[in-house]
Parts: sequence; structure tokens; C-alpha cells
Amino acid sequence: MSPHIRVLGIADAGALFELRRQALRDAPSAFLASPEDDLASSEDTVRQLLARAPESVVFGALTENLVGMLGLNRDNQIKSAHKAHLWGMFVIPQWRRQGLGELLLHAAIAHARATEGITSMRLSVSESAIAAKRLYERVGFRAWGVEPDAIRYQAQSLADHHMALSLVS
Repeated sequence: MSPHIRVLGIADAGALFELRRQALRDAPSAFLASPEDDLASSEDTVRQLLARAPESVVFGALTENLVGMLGLNRDNQIKSAHKAHLWGMFVIPQWRRQGLGELLLHAAIAHARATEGITSMRLSVSESAIAAKRLYERVGFRAWGVEPDAIRYQAQSLADHHMALSLVS
């Protein structure tokens, strides 16, 4: 089955919860959260997250199952409501290098462009996620700073690259 991208709804909470847990286990140095302290620590919490649309959405790449995800949330303070943040990009290993990450990114960018008042998107990517950083650069994100020692995992210190995409033509 060919994958398709859509905004996940409350009925997808169980699948998203499981995929998020897999992401944190499979790529621990790519995420700030750990299974032990993840905000999406239960299906109920994930349902609450999915109910916050349209200011906060999660895009899913689906075949018969959820095989990829990307979250987007808009700042809720008046002075920073022009910014949207991407978080939690993950595609299961057997579906990587097939363009799903780029499809998820384009869906998120289109959503942000269609949301009145959003003029820029931001994300952070661990220095360990080299392929992800290249993908973000390919779709137009540019680095604006590096946070050294942002993540410590198994006695290893990793930097986070902060990136932005202007939605203003």
C-alpha cells in the first residue's frame, strides 16, 4: 500500500503513542525526551494533544499502519504567535529513504502557510541526526544557532542545531 499523509485525529492516539515510544527507543540521541519523562506518556495524554488542533497538529504517514510522524505547534503567546515549531519527526526504519520525511515536512509547511499569521517555522535537530538535518536544509530550513551540550545520552554530549524557515515570500 502506498503511504499517504494526513493530520492525525483522536482515534489515532493509540497508534501515535506506540510510534512515539518506538521513536524514543530507536533513536534516543535524536530526541530530548526519554520514555521515562516524555510528555506523551500515555494514550490519554496523546488524545489531549491531538484535540488541540488546529494550533497544534500531528501529521502521520500511513500505510496499513502509522509509519511516520511530525508534530507542529504554534506559539500561543501574542508576541510570538507568528512562529510554528516542528517536533518529533520520525519514520520507522523500513520506510526511510522513500520520501516520507519530505512529504511530512511539506504537509506541515503547507499547514503553517494556510494558518493566518504564521510567518516562520522553527525546529531543533540533534547533531546525531545527520540525514534529518540534510532533509531540513533541502526543503529550505537554515541554521541560526547551535546549542552545545543540549543533550546528554550515555555519557555523550550532543549539540542541537536550531533552524528556521521563513514563510514570507
